[in-house]
Amino acid sequence: MTEQAYYFNPWDPEFRADPYPHYPALLAGPPRVTILPGAPFALVARYRDAVAVLRDHERFSSIGPPPPPDQYQGPFADSKNVLNSDPPDHTRLRRLVSRDFTPRRIRELEPRIAEIARELIGTAAARGEFDVMADLANILPVMVIAEILGVPAERYAMFKDWSDRIIGAGTTPPGAPPPAEAVDALEAMADYFGAEIERRRRKPGADLVSALVAAHDDSDALTAGELLSFVSLLLIAGNETTTNLIGNGSLALMRNPAQLVMLRREPALLGSAIEEMLRYDGPVQSTARFPKQGVEVDGIEIPPGSIVVVVIAAANRDPAKFSDPERFDITRDPNDHLAFGEGIHFCLGAPLARMEARIAFSTMLERFPRLRLRDPGAKLVYKGSYFLRGLAALPMAIE
Repeated sequence: MTEQAYYFNPWDPEFRADPYPHYPALLAGPPRVTILPGAPFALVARYRDAVAVLRDHERFSSIGPPPPPDQYQGPFADSKNVLNSDPPDHTRLRRLVSRDFTPRRIRELEPRIAEIARELIGTAAARGEFDVMADLANILPVMVIAEILGVPAERYAMFKDWSDRIIGAGTTPPGAPPPAEAVDALEAMADYFGAEIERRRRKPGADLVSALVAAHDDSDALTAGELLSFVSLLLIAGNETTTNLIGNGSLALMRNPAQLVMLRREPALLGSAIEEMLRYDGPVQSTARFPKQGVEVDGIEIPPGSIVVVVIAAANRDPAKFSDPERFDITRDPNDHLAFGEGIHFCLGAPLARMEARIAFSTMLERFPRLRLRDPGAKLVYKGSYFLRGLAALPMAIE
């Protein structure tokens, strides 16, 4: 088969707005190795190859190369977290933090999450206007994470602003300095949480920060830097991905009215519908791995020093794995998508994200029985980076 021409440029606004038409060319052949400014990139898109790379932490590291000495290092430069570490550090960190993400702990949060969702949607209903992003998706996850961390309500807007500015830096090309607004947000977040961690050391509470401060196992504990890095990661990853799941999922549901009718008729399909939202237009488009030495993936040599971009969103539409992958089907079964990753880095917060999405959609559909897009033909605007893909706005008609 002759290889198709392909285009992959996450720093191109048009590509970020809709990368999906470019994925079939990636899926038609083996991994592609291309040279972009700064480093060779290997694009791994086919499902079987993506799974192989994500499961192989022995050869594919989650630790990127150090930045140039003259580049901004950031407040977390020397700190490890579960996202940017390999075993044995990753094993130790995940063991210490996972005890606070047990199924029981997640279930205990359900009544409060449902209460927040009802309040947010009730406020929009009383106003007579509803934007999925502004009124629900942007607010619910950050409120949940902030409450888990024991942060007062008046800080929620500040948290979201920090998160948006840091995520927005993902549009910066390799080698370019991060934008000043992202640097300011990183520094402010580190200062705030650094002070909060010290305060919880002196006066522990019932929140997650206090639990992490106290976490230890056989005389092993999180260092101050690891604790700060993990709490900051929770704020960003823990709210942005769920925000995008609710927004992208709402759009998919509204653009497929037959599926919406089916879901209203059979509410028990909501869990399956959320899995299909994650597959069809998930909140994370790609993730990166770094070969520890020269490796081969499906017969293609990938040199050391490369950045392996695992295009999760393309793998989730691989016709070799999913029947009719371009179709949004809330009854799809099985649905072994990669939206939460694979292997040792499978998302720690996946149960929480699924529960928040279930509560958000059930509350929204119950409160607004005639919910639909206000302007189906309107041009959509996506915020932030390609890697964490989410809508800036999604106005709905509720009457």
